[in-house]
Amino acid sequence: MTQLSEAPARTRAQIGERTLRKDPWWNRGRVVASLLTIWVLYATVRVFMGHWYWVPQYHYLTPFYSPCVSGECVPGSSTLGQWIPAVPPIIPYAFVSLVFVLGFRLSCYYYRGAYYRAFWRAPAACAVREPHATDTGESRFPLIVQNLHRYFFYLAIPIAILLTYDVAQAFRGPDGDFGIGLGSIIMLINVVAIWAYTFSCHSCRHITGGRLKHFSKHPVRYWTWTQISKLNRHHMAFAWISLATLMLTDLYVLLLASGAFSDPRIFN
Repeated sequence: MTQLSEAPARTRAQIGERTLRKDPWWNRGRVVASLLTIWVLYATVRVFMGHWYWVPQYHYLTPFYSPCVSGECVPGSSTLGQWIPAVPPIIPYAFVSLVFVLGFRLSCYYYRGAYYRAFWRAPAACAVREPHATDTGESRFPLIVQNLHRYFFYLAIPIAILLTYDVAQAFRGPDGDFGIGLGSIIMLINVVAIWAYTFSCHSCRHITGGRLKHFSKHPVRYWTWTQISKLNRHHMAFAWISLATLMLTDLYVLLLASGAFSDPRIFN
């Protein structure tokens, strides 16, 4: 009787080079790191600026200050009212929403992969050797907080609804009737991008169709899951588009509120 030989031991190949890739794999990480750094610096300056966030004539409120619940908020900008008296400059006016929005974005499956690679080089790219000696994954603090992403998704929904309300207010003209300006269109594009990013979330996809053993018994959830899956394929694109439109919307409101130019009106 022929004796079967044992399977070879599964050991890593000893490769001296950092990687055998010949393409410029480092470019992607540099671009992502640069874009995220620019956005974070801009957003940080804006949320602590405390000026030029509200255009009363056309009811334009930048998303970076929504909801404006501080006693320092200018008249008309407090959608939900002023919950607290004036706060020190170190506290953003929209501190209520910023915590949830940051939690949702930072724990996003795409974003965490993007900044892990771009900033922590864990690893910098596929088939590239990781410089870190050990890797505990997301099992320890602070990275274990990433597991709260689903709950941040629940909290991000009310924020998206509030931004949608702000857009509806932006379609009011100077006399309070219906009106359309370039600013209201930019704000509409931004809120559509935010909803697309939110609904294309991996957690949203799992919530709608996860744990189902028989799709045929749940036709509504199955249909919803298929639609969310279509959006999920473009989650990375929606993540970047929503960031770009957020910055564009805030910059446009800033320029209007500072008097740099007037809002081109299409109707009323």
